[in-house]
Amino acid sequence: PRLAAAARGIATGRAAALEKVGFARPPPLPRGREPIAGVSAIVAVASGKGGVGKSTVAANLAAALADDDFASVGAARPLRVGLLDADVYGPSVPTMLNLRGEPALDDQQRMLPLENFNVKAMSMGFLLKEGAAAVWRGPMVASALERLSRGVAWGGLDVMLVDMPPGTGDAQISVSQRLPLAGAVVVSTPQKVALDDVRRGVAMFDAVDVPVLGVVENMAYYECGNSNERVYIFGKGGARGVALELGVPLLGEVPLQPDVCQASDQGVPAVLANPDSPAGKAYRTIAQGIVEALQLGSSGSTADSL
Repeated sequence: PRLAAAARGIATGRAAALEKVGFARPPPLPRGREPIAGVSAIVAVASGKGGVGKSTVAANLAAALADDDFASVGAARPLRVGLLDADVYGPSVPTMLNLRGEPALDDQQRMLPLENFNVKAMSMGFLLKEGAAAVWRGPMVASALERLSRGVAWGGLDVMLVDMPPGTGDAQISVSQRLPLAGAVVVSTPQKVALDDVRRGVAMFDAVDVPVLGVVENMAYYECGNSNERVYIFGKGGARGVALELGVPLLGEVPLQPDVCQASDQGVPAVLANPDSPAGKAYRTIAQGIVEALQLGSSGSTADSL
């Protein structure tokens, strides 16, 4: 019930907290949020700044939601999952899901998503030559995002995760206003400089009328050797405090583990490579929070009713 309330945007005290960043009562903004054919629910995975591990979190959440062991994330049946890499300037999904190649086209000239680990993915990284940069201004980025989202034959999806560009600029607002987001997950580290950006990120989603499902604290701690002693390299409990301040749930705390980085570089999400590790368990807990908030994979769910 607590997560469902957050999904409906009911968060006590959030308006007062957001006065700090100037978005206490945002005016309504124009939107063109037409549904994407076959996609039932869309969730943004966002961060107010780069370098907090947002793409790693997005890839692992997608893999956890799509895993054959659907009961481990609280779903009543297997979930059909997509991952849209909306970070056109720094696409990471091809590497993290070990996907390469240019998408084929169907008879309607729609791109067909590439698939691995039961996750259907689309990324600018599939369309650019290796090492090439997308040197584009705002209108070109908006056009590319439209093509990557609506110009794709996704098939039937219960949920699509969107790996958002970091920050709160034109690209982020464009995605938030063009796609019918069911909610957003904001990723942060415990550092104060990152937490300030969490407030801005939550404020942006409030301004475009997107409910925030919760906050994820990434790199929350490091466990030393065999002692399991926790060392809080970037500070302790920062995201928990901001989540409490803003009235949104803390969905989970993901520890800093070398094997998460190694698995990502090898193109295997850590939640699948090391499911029983502290990070693997944390990713599943966060995924379960999303399932609960949107009632994915259950009768009468958000996904089934759209």
